[in-house]
Amino acid sequence: MRSRGPTLAGELLALQLVIVVVVLFAVGAISFAQSEATFDRVEGRRVTALAEQLSWNPLVRNQIDQPAPAEVLAPLVQSTLTESGVTSVAIADVGGRIVGSSDTTLLGTPLPLSAPGAARTRGWSGYLSVGGNRELVAQVPVLGAEPKNHGRHLGTVMIGVAAPTAWQRLVGASSYLLVHLGVASALGVLGSWLLARRIKRQTLGMEPREIAGLAEHREAMLHGIAEGVVALDPHLRLTLVNDMGRTLLDLPGHCVGMTLPALGVEGRLYDVLAGSEEARDEIVIHRGRVLVMNRMSVVKDGRRLGSVTTLRDRTELAQLERELGSFRSSTELLRAQAHEFANQLHVISGLIQVDEHDEVVRYIRALRKHRESLDLALATRVRDNAVAALLTAKSALAAERRVELRLSDRTTLDRLDPVDAADVATVTGNLVDNAIEAAVDAACATGGEPEAWVEVELRQDASSVEIVVRDSGPGVAPELAREVFTRGFTTKAALGGERGIGLALTQLVCRRRGGEVAVTNTADGAMFTARMSVGRVPRELLEVSL
Repeated sequence: MRSRGPTLAGELLALQLVIVVVVLFAVGAISFAQSEATFDRVEGRRVTALAEQLSWNPLVRNQIDQPAPAEVLAPLVQSTLTESGVTSVAIADVGGRIVGSSDTTLLGTPLPLSAPGAARTRGWSGYLSVGGNRELVAQVPVLGAEPKNHGRHLGTVMIGVAAPTAWQRLVGASSYLLVHLGVASALGVLGSWLLARRIKRQTLGMEPREIAGLAEHREAMLHGIAEGVVALDPHLRLTLVNDMGRTLLDLPGHCVGMTLPALGVEGRLYDVLAGSEEARDEIVIHRGRVLVMNRMSVVKDGRRLGSVTTLRDRTELAQLERELGSFRSSTELLRAQAHEFANQLHVISGLIQVDEHDEVVRYIRALRKHRESLDLALATRVRDNAVAALLTAKSALAAERRVELRLSDRTTLDRLDPVDAADVATVTGNLVDNAIEAAVDAACATGGEPEAWVEVELRQDASSVEIVVRDSGPGVAPELAREVFTRGFTTKAALGGERGIGLALTQLVCRRRGGEVAVTNTADGAMFTARMSVGRVPRELLEVSL
């Protein structure tokens, strides 16, 4: 519901009208000042010239100091008034008493002067009050011409013109001033109205209160959701990022307006954020966090405005997946063993039915010998129960998929701290699963020949454990040797498939413990080598989950 206060268009129109009025007032004031200056200059020169001409008149020079000069000077004063169109004409004697004037009521009164003695030595022009009216006057001294009083001050001539009113000055400024002001006012009002309509369209018809409310709601929504939001313009500059996005990407507080390269964003994270196509559920490992990112391009009227990327922290989910994987491994182990035992029982049952009792005994002894050899190898070379149990389970799973799981003769692993054992088991399990997949793919591609196998080698020294897993798979393409860990590929990805984040989590565990994981190709297939520190890592660091 919209408020009933002033609309945005109305406020803009009122503001523009105020500006137009101020501009018109300023133009009028300037025109008024120019008119006043022009009047003072032109009329001042004219009345000064008239006053000088009258002061040099022989009649004035001869009669001004005579008794009763008013009657003689009256016709001359009246003719000057009529011919020049001035407002007043006055002649004063040497004592400053008016002896001739166009206004007979001023006869015998003192002549108004700008300053005492101003008209005795020089002429003067300016504004004075004459008969109660403000006039622009010129006062010129009358000097004697006869030899006996040559150059002597005999009196003063004053001629004045009435000062125009403000309206007369404004009208006199320009004959077209009112027309110009009217046209300017009309154009200003029209322009203000068009500007108000344009801004109204650009704001989608929303009023200022609605725009402010929308901005407040957007800020509250962006900073209140549990997902990170990052917006980029076409030049890869950050235009928006919420608190969660800044935390997940470790961005500084002043990151808005900076480009991705300036923020140090590179690698897989840069590829996802700066990609030209939309991305869905892309997995990125960034500074110990497993991030799931979705990017959408923003296009309006066929023009690309940038992109918006959402980020979800999947780190805790990865921990749950790892724990779930432990239960899944146990379930798969039981299922594989049940399947294996069922097959063995079927064989024994069939031998009994055909009365091959001696063959039953030999078959059972062979099965026991195989089991004892595997258990003996694990018991003598892998003394940690958790890792040994894991390898036992993986052996059963590998056998079910017709893959031979071997334990290298150089394997030696002592009992580990439970936390260390959990991480070693995680890395070993991920690498073995990955190797089994690769070996099965290679066997399928060659029709089952040669035999598929996976070899595990565990080596331990005073402060670290090295895990080497070899397989008979197709190997890893050199260009994917680093991407398999950053993108979450397995060796099966070398054939074109994407397989989750197992290897990425493996790299996380190794790096968290000050180690690393790498892959190389051998004559038989791929070889993954993982190294991690054990025993000397601070307990509080180990307790931090993925």
